[in-house]
Amino acid sequence: MPYTVELESLTKRFGGVAVLDGVDLLVERGTVAALLGPNGAGKTTAVKVLSTLLRPDGGRAVVAGHDVVTAPAAVRRSISLTGQYAAVDEMLTGRENLVLMGRLRHLTRAAARARADELLDRFDLTAAGARRVSTYSGGMARRLDIALSLVVEPRVLFLDEPTTGLDPRSRRDVWGSIADLAAAGVTVLLTTQYLDEADRLADQITVLNDGRVAAEGTAEQLKARIGGETAQLVLPDAGALARASALLAEYAVPAREDAATLSVHVPTDGSAAAVRDLLGLLDARGVEVDRLALHRPTLDEVFLALTEQASIEPAVAVAR
Repeated sequence: MPYTVELESLTKRFGGVAVLDGVDLLVERGTVAALLGPNGAGKTTAVKVLSTLLRPDGGRAVVAGHDVVTAPAAVRRSISLTGQYAAVDEMLTGRENLVLMGRLRHLTRAAARARADELLDRFDLTAAGARRVSTYSGGMARRLDIALSLVVEPRVLFLDEPTTGLDPRSRRDVWGSIADLAAAGVTVLLTTQYLDEADRLADQITVLNDGRVAAEGTAEQLKARIGGETAQLVLPDAGALARASALLAEYAVPAREDAATLSVHVPTDGSAAAVRDLLGLLDARGVEVDRLALHRPTLDEVFLALTEQASIEPAVAVAR
């Protein structure tokens, strides 16, 4: 099967509002796919449809080869879902939480205990396994929550904003766990509000806005949507800024002047040769440059550009 998750023209309405309006999505096995979008874009609704918690109004949704409408039980046997907040019993120890989940998933007592020990080791929680979860940090509780989703290892794991509220160190630990799962062949579909999280983890990113796909592709492909690298040249004074702008215009070099920061911004491929040529052009005409910085578009800039334009532009798919 080429894809583990397939959405085709998926629609879902609440009242007269189309929360999902013709969404298409393909996710390959053993990859991490991220859904980005502002609040209300349809991310969580898409996950609920894929996990059979909501029935779609139209289109087609297939998970692990099973249609979510005609074979919901088969879908549920193939997936796990972790919500925005850790769903663990704080009065139990970490190991007891895992054993309990194993028993609920019909493992024998011995198998549940063995699986609990395996997952505690896998998520670096062995030392804390005998402690009540109420003593865990937020990151530890989140890792335990993900471990609970893997007691019976799924083919697809849905993570709805998995690092909400965590500190940077805890977020990094959870990121490591997610990357390990994908490397082991689990397909991970996550929603996130953290653009750096998608940049770090996702093999593919789909940006939703107003229930539609605004763009999709890798992080680098999306960044290319709003241009490549830019060289920021900071000049010593307003006079030098004016001379630099005039010289670049004379040689038809595209540049944007920023008087507030005494700088000009010039598109570049980021190579040493291009930067050397740019500085050489200015130096040959006696224009002194105080500082130079290279800037690459961030996913934050992509996100803002796409979600601001999506209401007036058609959806664009970046070729993978």
